[in-house]
Amino acid sequence: MFDKVKKDLIEAMKSQDKFKLDCIRMLKSAIQNETISAMHELSDDEVIAVIKREVKKRASSIEEYKKYNKMEVVESLEKEIAILNVYLPEELNDDELNRVIDETITELNASSMKDMGNVIKTVGSKVGSRADMSKVSKIVKEKLN
Repeated sequence: MFDKVKKDLIEAMKSQDKFKLDCIRMLKSAIQNETISAMHELSDDEVIAVIKREVKKRASSIEEYKKYNKMEVVESLEKEIAILNVYLPEELNDDELNRVIDETITELNASSMKDMGNVIKTVGSKVGSRADMSKVSKIVKEKLN
């Protein structure tokens, strides 16, 4: 995954797409900082987690800038999110996610809120980075109540 980011950085330099170049440089920097703090090469899942974190930062910033009617900054952040989303795997749709959660609840014979942690952990290992875990948590909570 990190190799793809580096390759895209070179392509952005060659095409002289300054906006994309700046965005990918920022991403590369964030990945390198995470690598330094982890003290090991990051796996693809760890790189994806960094990318998701960067997308989440921009999404929350968009809400703040909208409050103050800074639409040019909002547009810029939305473009950055679009560039970053290229590196993320396609997320499961609601039907697929519900099916995985239902299967997991059945597998674990989960019946109460006490089982919520185990269900979320198992679903997380099944879907990896293809689902937002806060969404998984919300759905599991609804199903176990």
